[in-house]
Amino acid sequence: SLLFNTGDGPFPGVIDMYGDEGGLIEFRSSLLASRGFAALSLPYFDFEDLPTVMKELKLKYFEEAARFLQRHPKVKGPGVGVIGTGKGAELALSMITFLPEVVAAVCISGCCSNTVADLHYGEMTLPGLRFDMSKVSVSDDGVFDTFEALDDPTNPANSPCMIPIEKADGHFLLVVGEDDRMWKSPLYAELAIRRLRQHGKENVELLSYPGAGHQIDPPFTPFCQAAIHRVLGVPVRGGGENKAHAHAQIHSWGKIQEFLHLHLG
Repeated sequence: SLLFNTGDGPFPGVIDMYGDEGGLIEFRSSLLASRGFAALSLPYFDFEDLPTVMKELKLKYFEEAARFLQRHPKVKGPGVGVIGTGKGAELALSMITFLPEVVAAVCISGCCSNTVADLHYGEMTLPGLRFDMSKVSVSDDGVFDTFEALDDPTNPANSPCMIPIEKADGHFLLVVGEDDRMWKSPLYAELAIRRLRQHGKENVELLSYPGAGHQIDPPFTPFCQAAIHRVLGVPVRGGGENKAHAHAQIHSWGKIQEFLHLHLG
C-alpha cells in the first residue's frame, strides 16, 4: 500500500519492507508518510495472492515496485529509496545493487549475503545462505536462540550467496544493534563495509548501538527481548537491553530520515 501525507507533493519515495514474518506491515510506512515521504509498504510473501511461504524470490517483483513508485506523479524522483529490517534489509541491499531506480538503502539488522530463499534476476541467481537448525539452542524458559544457526558468509563455499554491493552507485545506511541475538548483524555490516572499501567505495554509513537488539523499529514501539516468530510459531530471542534499545530506536529514526532526505531530496 502507498501512503502519503496531505498536500500535492512531490514527495521523496521510499519502499518499506520487513522480514521473514511475512504479510503487510504498515506502521513504519505510515510514520514515514506523516514525515513527508511517499512510502510504499511492500509485502513479498504471505499476503493476498503472494506465495504463502518464502521459497524463492524474483527481483523482478521488487523492480516493478521501484518503477511504480518512481513513476508516480506524487513522487519526486529521479531515484527512490528503500528501508528494510532483517530479510527486508538484505533485499534492500540487492535492490540498490541491481536496480538503477534505487539510489538509497537503509538496512536494519540485515545480512551481507542473500539468505534462506534463492533470489533470481534474469539469468542470475543468488543462492540463499542456509540455517543449520542443529545450531539452534533452546533456553530453560523455552526461548529459541538462532544466533549461531546461519551458515558462515565468509566461508568460500558460500561466496555465491554474497550480494555484490560494490556494483551499487547509491548510498547505504547500515543500522545494527550490538546485542542482536537473532543473528550476527554487526559482523555482517562489517563485512559489507569491508567489501565496499576493497572496491574503493565510501558510499556507506554505519550506526552501531551497544546494548540494542535485533528489532530496531521507530521510537516508542513496543520492545521485547523475545517474541513469537510468526513463521516458526515459537518465541525467538531478539536481544537488547531496554534503555539502550530505546535509545537506538530514537537516535536511528532521526538519522534514517536525515539520510533519506539527503539522498532523495
